Amino acid sequence: MGKGRLEAFSDGVIAIIITIMVLELKIPHEATFGALSELWPTLLSYALSFVYVGIYWNNHHHMLHATDAVTGGVMWANLHFLFWLSLFPFVTGWMGENHFDSVPTALYGVVLLMAALAYFLLQTVIVRSQGEHSRLRRALGRDFKGKISPVLYATAIALAFVQRWIADLIYVAVAMMWLVPDRRIESRLKA
Repeated sequence: MGKGRLEAFSDGVIAIIITIMVLELKIPHEATFGALSELWPTLLSYALSFVYVGIYWNNHHHMLHATDAVTGGVMWANLHFLFWLSLFPFVTGWMGENHFDSVPTALYGVVLLMAALAYFLLQTVIVRSQGEHSRLRRALGRDFKGKISPVLYATAIALAFVQRWIADLIYVAVAMMWLVPDRRIESRLKA
C-alpha cells in the first residue's frame, strides 16, 4: 500500500473525530452571554482536545512524509493509534460535562497517555521497517518531547485524584510544549 492511502485514511478519521467533538457541543436555549457561560467547561475541554488532535494530525503528516514504504505492521500500528484518537470525543465530552471532575479528568489523561504510546509505537514500527538509518530515525533524534509526554500524562492521571486543577494544567502544558513546531522532520526532508 502506498503511504498516500494511509495518510488519506488517517486524515479522514481525524476529520471525523473533530466533527464528532464539535457536534457534542450543546447549543444554548437562550440568546444571552449567561447561557454561554454555563458551557465554559465543555468549550474548554473541546478547545484542548482540538489542539491535541491538531498536533497529532500535524506530526502524523510529517512522520508519513519521512516514511518510504507502508507495511502491514505500519497499517496495524496506525489503526491502533487512530483507535485511541477516536476516544477523544467521549472523554472530552465527559470531562466538560462534569466540570473537570476527578474521574473524567483521569480518564482523559489515560486516553492522552495511550494515544502518545500508540504514536510512539507507530514511529517504532516505521523505523524498524525502514532501518535505523532511515530518514525518520535520523529526524527523531533523542525525541525528548516524545519521551517526557507519557511521564507527564501519568503524573497528571495520579494528580487528578488529589489536585485535579494541576492535572489539567499539566495537560495544557504538554499541549503547549507540542504547539511549538517540531522542525526535526521538516528539516530532514528538506536536506
